Amino acid sequence: MARLALLSVSNKTGLVDFARSLAAEFGFDLISSGGTAQVLKDAGLPVTKVAEYTGSPEILGGRVKTLHPRIHGGILARRDVPQDLTDLENNQIRPINLVVVNLYPFEQTIAKPDVTLADAVEQIDIGGPAMLRAAAKNYAYLTVLCDPASYDAYLQELRQHNGEASLEFRQECAIKTFSHTSGYDQAIASYLRGQELSQHYTLEGTQVQALRYGENPHQEAVWYQSGAIASGWAAATKLQGKELSYNNLVDLEAARRITTEFTDTPAATIIKHTNPCGVALGDSLVEAYTKAFNADSVSAFGGIVALNHSIDAATATELTKTFLECVVAPGCDADAQEILAAKSKVRVLILPNLSAGPKETVKVIAGGFLVQAADDVVADTHKWQVVTQKQPTPEQLAELLFAWKVCKHVKSNAIVVTRDRTTAGVGAGQMNRVGSVQIALDQAGEKAKGGFLASDGFFPFDDSVKTAAAAGISAIVQPGGSMRDQDSINAANDLGLVMVFTGIRHFLH
Repeated sequence: MARLALLSVSNKTGLVDFARSLAAEFGFDLISSGGTAQVLKDAGLPVTKVAEYTGSPEILGGRVKTLHPRIHGGILARRDVPQDLTDLENNQIRPINLVVVNLYPFEQTIAKPDVTLADAVEQIDIGGPAMLRAAAKNYAYLTVLCDPASYDAYLQELRQHNGEASLEFRQECAIKTFSHTSGYDQAIASYLRGQELSQHYTLEGTQVQALRYGENPHQEAVWYQSGAIASGWAAATKLQGKELSYNNLVDLEAARRITTEFTDTPAATIIKHTNPCGVALGDSLVEAYTKAFNADSVSAFGGIVALNHSIDAATATELTKTFLECVVAPGCDADAQEILAAKSKVRVLILPNLSAGPKETVKVIAGGFLVQAADDVVADTHKWQVVTQKQPTPEQLAELLFAWKVCKHVKSNAIVVTRDRTTAGVGAGQMNRVGSVQIALDQAGEKAKGGFLASDGFFPFDDSVKTAAAAGISAIVQPGGSMRDQDSINAANDLGLVMVFTGIRHFLH
């Protein structure tokens, strides 16, 4: 008796050619459901509809069609268990040798901006995952394919092994299938859960590429894509340059997060080891980049650059004047591409939607992992509290807002000194806040005079305020909340500083 293949797919890419090879080259009988059967029939292929095979019509508008003993018995039967074979014979069930199923496009549906809950729920596949899981469980006796990209590999297996797929191949397909159904369920759970963190949290991804190594050459690393639809860096277009490394991707994400703080005004960020060495706003993109570069030109060498506007020729010319690892922007003009091509090793990426990012952050610890909501609170100066006698001007308040936005993305303890919407000094990751203040002020030098200082956490003592004033700082923004806040306020008043409390802390570890 001819072998039996069950085909029921939402994504019909490559379906007809694959089915034709199964039938003509390897003698498979084909059974299929719904739209898949119609496509095969229209292509002139011999196909039996599932309803005809089971003797049970599709019901509930197609919600029930493959949930039947003649389907699942044929998938789950163990060919070396006599009772299983007897059950098949007594119930006129043929063993199924190949299951080809991919699922309703749930993730594609929920990605639509106007999707309703009812639309999303209707795209939750039931019969598909049931068949996939059954076939994957019984991989010792049949093959399951959940991805059109596997069709050619399966046909090649049959050609190389006298019409049979090897056990190793079947097992790999089963593993891929269980990963696929797990990710599908996770997407549904995440959508229904919304922004709330639930009792269960699952991480699932599909490999984008194996990276050369991790943070160091002795560490293995792989880049995974979340979900079925490529987004973020997995959806970015690389115009030129070498393959992305682990460290590139980590730094690119840090640069992206800072740059998304600024929308309309041209902005440039230069990152080294996840911390900004230069961030600036300008009247033009080239001005913003030039200011960011000059903020710390030594550290900018070999940096990661993120721009919030499309790269133009003038900006491209400046970008080529120093060695950079990566540049990312929402677009790139044709003239700019030609200029950047002169630095062929620089990785240039286009990410149209820089603002789209994860809603949670995940950190792995021994025996588990931690999940927290993303720190995506929007700074609102109307909710800030001016705690000093001296009041900020609108221009000063705007500069403090710039410094605060940058400080949010600097590793704690974090201090940022700015002038003219440009970082002048950055103190990152120090064990005490005074140390971060001193580093930022030393780096700023003369630019600290009349400058602005932001701190990601409160000042536990007034020493940082006094140090900032001695260097010439004119205004400070910090969360407030220390038991000794009044000491800092008194020091700021005595020294003629403006100080503003945000009421929000931005630790970053």
